[in-house]
Parts: sequence; C-alpha cells; structure tokens
Amino acid sequence: MTTRTNHKPAAKLTTRQSATLCLGQSGIEVGELSFETSGARRSTRFEYATSWLGRSDAFPLSPDLPLVIGPQFRSPKEAGAPVFFGCISDIEPDGWGRMVIKRDHANQRKLAHVKPTVPAVMTDFDYLNWVSDFGRMGALRLRDPAGEFQRKSTSHDTPALIALPDLIGATRAVELNQETARDLAFLRGHGTSLGGLRPKCSILEDDGSLAIGKFASVTDTRSVVHGEVLALTLARAAGINTATARVVDVHGMAVAVVRRFDRVDGKRLMYLSARSLMQASSSQQYAYTDIAESIREHGADAASDLEELWRRMIFNILVNNVDDHLNNHGFLHAAHGQWRLAPAFDVNPFPDKARALKTWISQDSGDASSLSEALRVAGQFNLSAQSARTILAQVQEAVAGWRGLARELGMGAADIASFAPAFEHPEDL
Repeated sequence: MTTRTNHKPAAKLTTRQSATLCLGQSGIEVGELSFETSGARRSTRFEYATSWLGRSDAFPLSPDLPLVIGPQFRSPKEAGAPVFFGCISDIEPDGWGRMVIKRDHANQRKLAHVKPTVPAVMTDFDYLNWVSDFGRMGALRLRDPAGEFQRKSTSHDTPALIALPDLIGATRAVELNQETARDLAFLRGHGTSLGGLRPKCSILEDDGSLAIGKFASVTDTRSVVHGEVLALTLARAAGINTATARVVDVHGMAVAVVRRFDRVDGKRLMYLSARSLMQASSSQQYAYTDIAESIREHGADAASDLEELWRRMIFNILVNNVDDHLNNHGFLHAAHGQWRLAPAFDVNPFPDKARALKTWISQDSGDASSLSEALRVAGQFNLSAQSARTILAQVQEAVAGWRGLARELGMGAADIASFAPAFEHPEDL
C-alpha cells in the first residue's frame, strides 16, 4: 500500500509503503514491514506479529531483528549500507535483477494509460515487490494489503527447460539494449530472483524442481558457463557440499542449470547470507576467520561447518575464485535461531585475475591467496595441523583432475587452455 502525503509547500514528499512478511510455503505471518522515503531519507520499520512471537518454533529472522515486542527501525546513514534489515536485504534484487526490473518498469510506463498502477519512480520497496514470489530466494514472502503474495507467480508461470532458447534470446537482447516487450515478459519476475551481475532466470527442471538457468554474456571471452559448472563439480569431488549443477547444450550454446538448494520437497528454506548473519558493515574488511566466529555463535553444528568452511577456503585458493565475497557465502536455518552452512554456490575460476581473495583468510593475512597462511590459522577452524594437511591433500587431488573433467563437460581445447592459469599455478608451501 502506498500513501503520499503533502505537507507544507516547502516540505518534502513522504511516501509510505507496507506489506505483511510471511514465511514458508504455507505463508505463516511473521510481521509487518513498512518503508518510508522523505526526500533522500529512507527508513524501514518492522514489527513481529503477536502470533509469531507466541510460537514455540519462532526464531529471529536475522540478528538485527531480535524477537521482541514492538516496532524496530532501520535508517542507514553509512554510504552503501542496505536500507532493509539483513534478512530482507537478502531477498532484494541486485545487479542483473535490478537491470531487468528497470527495463520492465520503463516498458510498462509506456502503457501507463492501460496500467495506471505502475509507479512513476521505483523505490527500493518497489524493486523488492517486483521479484517473483515463486522464485524469491529463501522462505520469506511479501503479502500486500489486498492479500496477494508479491510478485504474484506460480510454477505454471515459470519457464521450463524447453523455453531455454527464448530465454537466451531475451537475456542477450537485454544486454544489447535491444529487448522487446516479449523479451521482458519472458524475464519478468523470474529473471530477477537472485543476485549477481550475470544473465540468469528461474526455470523448472523436467521433474518440477526449481533451478537457475545461467547464460553466457555477450561480453564473455571464454565459457564462463562451463567454468562455473566445472568448479562446482570439482568442489563436490573435493568433499564440499555444493549446489547441483550441469551444463545443457541449447543449439550449440551452453547453459548452466543449477538446482536451487533453498527448496526441498516443496518446502521453502529460510536463508541468510554470511553478510547478514554477521551483520557486516560495508565499510569494513572481513575474513574467513570472522565467518568462523559467526558459526561458533550461531551454528547448529559448528564443528562440521568450521571444517567445511576451511575446506571451501582452500578450494577457492586452488581454483582462484576471487569473487568469494560475503554474499557468496550463505546459511540455512536449522532450528531455534541456529544456522548451517548452505551448499556452496557461485564458485568461479578466474584465470585472468590476480590471486587475491575478496574475503581474507584472516585479518592479518591481507588479500593474499596463501595456502601457508590458511594452514597457519587452521586451529581457528578447530582443525589440527595433521587434519588440515589431510584436507588440503584431498582438495588438491580433486582439483588436479580438472582437465579431464573439463573435457567431460564439453569444453574445447581453447577454453581449457584459457582456464589453465586458474588451476595451475605455483603454491606457497
């Protein structure tokens, strides 16, 4: 709901928008969310529903929303800080999703005489609402004052694998600024559900499972699609819990089909990024040892997840995944406000980038991609020196087989050669 209130002539226009925040496939009501803009000032208000606070299985949606009676407010003053609470910020579109929404909004504004409900200017709340309800990340859902989940969508609206040729055409058209209303109709909602800058869209597997189709970009100079599936497959061979991924050939074009790990047997699983769980500031640098501390504080099985996190860190070093920022680490809710590491996702080898981690190994290490530094801090992940060496050997053995696996995935000789610097490099041991 949006109300616009004019005050004195010199006063700023105030816009208020609201929705009921719900949880899971059954849409359990958890509280009321409202968003206000007044000039450049933006603020968010959230209040838990009494019914949610009274449940024996209630839990805080994120650390910045403790289970308390009464309204809670957020009005960020730090540049670049999200306007929404952590759990809600995690279901916002960004990158590719925001671009698709912008194009779709501009197209619909042309039809404003037909669709007068399309806002003249998009707010952060509008962007949040324009994401497909069916494909929205995690378990949180937005219900408008009329009782409709936003953006209204069902499995019947979600493209199937057979639609991949049309989706490829639509994403390429958007990248080239040549999209048509038909292209935007294909991507509407379903091309906006997840973060990241690369073209993607929610799709349904043949068995009805929700997945993400990730497409080549018009700017690619190598098969990034193959590279991501290669990395995830190698990670699984290295003993890492990963999202299931495969390459689908569509008329000679590769598409990565990555199954959604936040959907299990028709249930929506509550998800938080590491950034939200840690309440990380955009102005500070963080390290894997900081994630480890958060696991100790919030983990449902800290010992297992600490070992898993160290294994992932080693793997990222060995494949030169330099895009391992905090939004690319995630957690799934276990029970009673405790969390488990989500399967690894968005793992990509970068052969053309310097070996420098986005998430540092420790606060003392800097961004160096250093195995010796990783071994030095293994104790902070509850690992003995011998256990760490054993894990390192397992991961190294898996990564060493990358060329054979690349050929199995259909990568050509030129692509394999282009990826070699990510996998084959001198180590500091």
